[in-house]
Amino acid sequence: MLRHVTELVNQHLDEVAALILFGVGFTMLLLDKNLIKKIIGFSMMDSGIYLFLASYGYIGGLRSAPVYTNGVTDPAAYVNPLPAGLVLTGIVVSVSVTAVMLGLTVRLYQRYHTLDMDEIAEQIRKEGK
Repeated sequence: MLRHVTELVNQHLDEVAALILFGVGFTMLLLDKNLIKKIIGFSMMDSGIYLFLASYGYIGGLRSAPVYTNGVTDPAAYVNPLPAGLVLTGIVVSVSVTAVMLGLTVRLYQRYHTLDMDEIAEQIRKEGK
């Protein structure tokens, strides 16, 4: 049984690494109270998703970019560009979202002098009374 699991993990090592990366990031996002650590967890989740997409879209062998050369029109001779395009688009969106989150975190720190979510929520409750 253990041998079968080891073989399965070795065959899908990229996917396992992506799942672990996503899981660690998700755990940080849910359980940590520090805003910077939550942003790091969000970025780790993004990286796990990109690793999964890149590994899922990878096709081994002698395939080339989808540029017709030498009259070869067989789709099996070319790599699918869609996963790479999705990963690149996701990275651009992720960088933008991370920049906005960091900007908001800086503003929260300037106003409340802490990065702890519970302390910020408590100060907001006190301001409301």
